[in-house]
Amino acid sequence: MPPSQGRRDTAIAHIGHEPRSFHGFVNPPVVRASTVLFPDADTLERRAQRYIYATRGTPTTDAFAQAMTALEGAAGTILLPTGLAAITVPLLSFLKSGDHVLIVDSVYGPTRAFAEGHLRKAGVAVEYYPARIGADIARLFRPETAVVFMESPGSNTMDIQDVPAIAGAARAAGILTMIDNTWATPLLFRPLEHGVDVSIHAVTKYIAGHSDLLMGSASAAQPHFDTLKAGALLFGVTVGGDDAYLALRGLRTLPVRLRQQAASALVVAQFLADHPKVGAVLHPALPSHPDHAIWKRDFDGASGLFSFVLKGADRDGAHRFLNSLALFGMGFSWGGYESLVVPVNLADRTLPQAWDGPLIRLQIGLEDPQDLIADLQRGLAAL
Repeated sequence: MPPSQGRRDTAIAHIGHEPRSFHGFVNPPVVRASTVLFPDADTLERRAQRYIYATRGTPTTDAFAQAMTALEGAAGTILLPTGLAAITVPLLSFLKSGDHVLIVDSVYGPTRAFAEGHLRKAGVAVEYYPARIGADIARLFRPETAVVFMESPGSNTMDIQDVPAIAGAARAAGILTMIDNTWATPLLFRPLEHGVDVSIHAVTKYIAGHSDLLMGSASAAQPHFDTLKAGALLFGVTVGGDDAYLALRGLRTLPVRLRQQAASALVVAQFLADHPKVGAVLHPALPSHPDHAIWKRDFDGASGLFSFVLKGADRDGAHRFLNSLALFGMGFSWGGYESLVVPVNLADRTLPQAWDGPLIRLQIGLEDPQDLIADLQRGLAAL
């Protein structure tokens, strides 16, 4: 059996590049390219060779794209220069003026900003739906509804959607579905197996995993991949060989990193859940989470990102907490090897419940969880 067809961890160590295709070297070559030469006029006229220009792929970008395609069980994958581009390009590829798009209310902030700042101006009707709507989303469908955009768990609020129910309702109505699957990665949730048409990742985060790379990916089932690929070519977005190489290198260690981060995050989340100065802990792997049953049904595990409430604190108290931390860096993004913390502003959302204090988001890295807990204890003591 070829290694790429083995169990998941085995496959991840081998997919995307066949060493014998390049002199036996384990890693693919880093191809930095723009122009590709043709051997003769007839080949040029017919575009009759694998590579014709670097915007359409190189051996390095193909290696990573093929690995993502295999993990997603997709027809193909496009690579984009950022995670946000991996959201905007699919939306632009499948939406036009006069269409209606449904977007989960708990969506990533920049996705919402794009919907408000561009889609509405382009004549697309934008509507936000509650994360826990499930199959009842069908009541929001219009004749002009073209796309349902999901994200599960939702950014910051960590609500889990009933993706199979939403995808099933959309498919029955002939509506395309997309999901931002960055939190779970293809290791913990495979959207296409649950009826979703396009799976989107900020490769920047867990897949690259080292806080040194910006990239996104979008993988689609047929017949939708051809439309997705055509859209990416029209917009002229692509990635370079060096970034694709780093992304593939990060992917090789993703199972090990994700297991460690998930285990540490659960230890930290349980500590917070038991602390008197902490309100709700929004971690779907905790039985106390309102969507725990759906998470347990659909996901193969949890990652290292979750949120919690500083009970009874105000803005100044939240700042004292944040400024007292030493191991947790204050910075955006997540999924890297280092632990991060940010306060969450949800003023633009319709929240399913009110919390009794500021919401704080934690990214748990590869540090020892007991050291992270000691750091959080310092912060909580400052309250």
